[in-house]
This record gives sequence, structure tokens and C-alpha cells, in this order.
Amino acid sequence: MQPRTALLAIFSTFLQFETDHVHTWASDPKLRRSMQIHLEQSQQTDLSAKFWSLYWHKRWRADTMQKVAAGHLAAYLQEACYWTAQKTSTRFSSSRYGVSDYFQIAMAQVDKILKGFNSDQGFNLQNYASATFASLMRETLRQRREIDICSDWALLRKLSQKRLVEALKNHGMPQDTINRYVLAWTSFKAIYAPQQATGTQKLEKPAAEVWSAIATQYNQERTTQLLPNAAAITVEELETILMTCAKAARAYLYPAQISINTPRPGQDAGEFLDQLPNTEQASLLEEMIATEDVKTRQTQHQQIGEVLVTAIQALDPPSQSLLQLYYSQAYTQQQIAEKLEMKQYTISRRLTKLRKTLLTALATWSQETLHISPDSDVLKAMSSSLEEWLTGHYGPPPLPLH
Repeated sequence: MQPRTALLAIFSTFLQFETDHVHTWASDPKLRRSMQIHLEQSQQTDLSAKFWSLYWHKRWRADTMQKVAAGHLAAYLQEACYWTAQKTSTRFSSSRYGVSDYFQIAMAQVDKILKGFNSDQGFNLQNYASATFASLMRETLRQRREIDICSDWALLRKLSQKRLVEALKNHGMPQDTINRYVLAWTSFKAIYAPQQATGTQKLEKPAAEVWSAIATQYNQERTTQLLPNAAAITVEELETILMTCAKAARAYLYPAQISINTPRPGQDAGEFLDQLPNTEQASLLEEMIATEDVKTRQTQHQQIGEVLVTAIQALDPPSQSLLQLYYSQAYTQQQIAEKLEMKQYTISRRLTKLRKTLLTALATWSQETLHISPDSDVLKAMSSSLEEWLTGHYGPPPLPLH
């Protein structure tokens, strides 16, 4: 992949894949025009990509040009997402998903990155995104593995009522229909309870006598759980309802990923990106993030890095090596355990203890230097920032952004 160096490209181009390989950078005309106007209106020619990412994130937070800002930030995060996808693909090489799959999975959830990022912490949006992208990819992979290996009947038994209701609402069902489907599902779970201790992921379809018992359970409960005049149900209707529940649950828990370059439905030309409004407002440059504020955050970020580097240097060599293996070598905890001839839970505990040690150093510095008391919310933010810093510190060197 050829890295971008020009600000105009960084905030207006998107990766395009052929099979599982990067094909080219595709430019979005509306975003390019928007960025060109802002660059021309700016009185400072040496502003960095980080500065502009903070500017667009502020616009996104303020609901000012939000869709345009989101487009610029999605373009900005393309490289961070790509390298994280590549690392995830290497780490989980046994998965059937490739780099392009992981990339699309993560970029479809870029809103979570924008909502979770706090520019006041002084960290880099790309580093934060890399850490969060990795978490989103792993969680999606875990969910998909679980769903892929489950039969419809096993999935229905694993499903919670809350998730089922959410899935049916997402499917567009009215409330009275949802109530009927939920009653069918609760009747299914009450009657169909296999006793095998293992192999429940591949549960077979219930036998005929079980279906009859489920229908009887439904019909007994319908007058109290539904409307008094609710119709009785047949075995055939019951099976159809439960199959619809399973289909809705899979679609809700395992949504299809749509590329932002996908043609809009029913049209031969045009992409989803074309729906970004053409609303450039040059006057917004007057509200740009003050350079002094950016410099203050950069200074704090540098100080935090120094604190954490000092804390890492104080660790014993095996602990330093463990951090290096986990954050830079794309090894899973299980692979590290095999390499070091230890148990996986031992590696997990040591990593947790090391993070706690570094978090304590960060909290102490914050209290002494910034006079911030480390309450639960602050510690949660620091923990996220620590993971972000470790990912950036041990990860590949940053791309040249000018």
C-alpha cells in the first residue's frame, strides 16, 4: 500500500481493494473540494494532519458539517484501519476472513471511534483508532464464530429475550407481532431442553412430538400472555415463526458490511459517499482549534509518553519482553504462552498486572502534575489511553503525514 503524504489526499481518499489486496486510493470529489477550500482559507500552511483531525473531530462533535466531518475523518483513518486489519489477519490466520474483510468490518463502525475519542486527553486519533479498531475486529470475529457454528435451534436457545426483541424490532416488526414471536420462543425454550452436556452448538431440529408439545405450551399461554382473542397456533406456523426469529437474530448480530464505495440500491451509478451534503462553510475556519491548545495537548502527550517509558524501563526484563511480544509481534496470549512454555492464564494475569502498574504510574503523574483526582471515570479514560499508547509505542512507526 502506497502511503499518502499530501493533506488533501489524507482527508479525501479511500482505499479500494481487489480481492484481498489494495488496488488504489479513490478520491471523493465532495470531500476533496471541501478540504481544498479549508486549506486555501487557512492562514497557516504548516498545520499538520493531526491538527486537521482535531479540527474535523471538533466539527463532528459540534454537529457542524457533521456528515462532511465524518467523511474527512473516515478518510484520515484509512491507513490506521488497514494496518490494524493486516495485524489482526496475521494474528488470527485460521479465520476465513482476510484483510479486506476486517477493514470493512472496522470502517463500518467508525462512528464508535469518533464517539469514544476524547481530544482533551492529548492523544493521537490514529493511535486511539488503531487500539479500538483491533478491539472491534476481535469482538466481531468472536461473535461471528459463535453465530457461524450454531444451528438455528442452538442459536435460539443461546439468545436472550432482550436480544431477540431488539432483532425483531430491527427486522421491522410491529409490537403485537413481536409479542407473538417472543411467546413462541419462550415456549420453545421451555419445552426443547436437550440434556447432552456437549455438542449443543449443533442442536438438531426438534422431533415431531416436541413440536406438538411446544405448540400446546404456546396455546395454553396465549390467552394470558397475548390478547384474549389471540388465535391458536399450528406446528407449521410455529416452526415458521421460530425460523424467522433465527434469521432476524443472525441479521442483527451479524450484519452485512457495506462498503462506502458500494453503488446505491437501484442505481447503476453513484455511491453512498455521494450522499454527503455539498455544504462547505469557509467561515467555520474562524472557530478552528487554537494552535496553542494543540501545542498544549502535544506537550502533555509527550510528557505522558515519558512517564510510561520510564515506568516500562523500571520493569524487569521478562516483563518488558512480554509487553514487546504482545503489542508488537502480533502474538495471541496462547501463542505467547506456548513460546514461553507457560499457561495461557499466567500470561493473562501478568499482562493485567503490568497494565495496572503502568496505569498507577500514569494516575500518579496525572494527580501530581495536572491535579486530576483519579476517580472511576478518570481511570477508565486513562486505561483506554494507556492501551492506545501501548499500541502506538510498540506498533509500526507512524506513516509520514505532512
